[in-house]
Amino acid sequence: MTKILLVEDDTLLLEVMRSILEVEGYELFPAPNGKQALDLFVAIKPDLVVSDIMMPEMDGYELLESVRSTPQGVTVPFLFLSARTERNDVSRARSLGVDDYLFKPFDAPELVNAVRARLDRRRQVELFDTRAAHLQTVIMLANVIETRDPYTAGHLERVRRLALNLAFALNWGNEDITVLEFGAILHDIGKIIVPSLVLKKTGPLDEEEWKLMRQHPEAGARMLEGVDHLRAAIPYVLYHHEWWNGSGYPRGLKGEDIPREGRLLAIVDAFDAMTTNRPYHSSMSADAGMDELKRNRSIYFDPEMVDVFVRTYRR
Repeated sequence: MTKILLVEDDTLLLEVMRSILEVEGYELFPAPNGKQALDLFVAIKPDLVVSDIMMPEMDGYELLESVRSTPQGVTVPFLFLSARTERNDVSRARSLGVDDYLFKPFDAPELVNAVRARLDRRRQVELFDTRAAHLQTVIMLANVIETRDPYTAGHLERVRRLALNLAFALNWGNEDITVLEFGAILHDIGKIIVPSLVLKKTGPLDEEEWKLMRQHPEAGARMLEGVDHLRAAIPYVLYHHEWWNGSGYPRGLKGEDIPREGRLLAIVDAFDAMTTNRPYHSSMSADAGMDELKRNRSIYFDPEMVDVFVRTYRR
C-alpha cells in the first residue's frame, strides 16, 4: 500500500485530509509538526510527504531540507500546503527541492489530484530507472553475441532502431515499445550456442551447420525463460525466422499465426541483412532492399507491415 506522511498542525484539517486520502486507498501517517514528521519519515520511509509550511518546533522548510539531506529522501516527492502565496515563499520552496505547491483553501478533488500526480510521476521515474538498468544488462549480453560474430557488427543496434521506427508507425503502445527494444537487441542471443567457426564461415553452410544455426531461436527463448523482466521479449527471439508462407523455422508458423513480434522483427532483420555486407553476399542499396521486401510481401513477410515499413522508411 502507498504510504503518505501527512504533516499539519491544524488538527481538524489533518483529520479531514486523512479521511479523504484513506478513501482513495492510501495508508496515512499523520504528524502535527516537522520534528515528529522527520522521525516518522525515517521510520516508515513514505512514498510521498504532504506538509504544511507554518508549524511549531520545525516548520515545513526545515522539514523539507532535513528530508532531502537523507539518502532515502532525495527522490521522495514532497508536496507543500500553504495559505501563503508570496512569490519569495514559493521560490524558497523550489530552491529546497519541493515537487509541488497546493494553496489553501483547496477541495477534496484538488488534494487527491495533486497527490496522485506526484505519485504517478514518481512511478514513471522509477520505471524509467528500472528500464535503463535492464537495458544496460541487455546491451551487455548483446555485445557478447556481436563479439563472436564480427560480420554482424552494429546489426543489433540497427535492428533496434528500425524496429522502433516501425512499431511507432504501427501505433504500438509504450509498454509494447519497451518490450520490443529488449527483443530487438536480444533476438540473436541464442547464437551463443553456435560454434564460432560456423558463425564466421565465409562459404555456404552444410546441412549439419544449418541444423546448428536453426537452433538459435529456441536456444535464446530458453535462456530468457528464467529471467522475469525479459520473458515478455521471447516472441521476438523465438519467431523472427518464421515466414508468412509457413516455410520458416523453428515452428513453421504461417500468416497471422506468427505472433506480431516475430512478423515485425522478420522484416527489419531481413532488411538489415540485405543492406549490409555479409560473408555470403555484398550489401544492396536501401531502395533495392525495400524492393526485395515488396517482392516478398505475402511470401515471407506480413504484407501490411511491409507497406508501413517501406512508406515510413522512405519518408
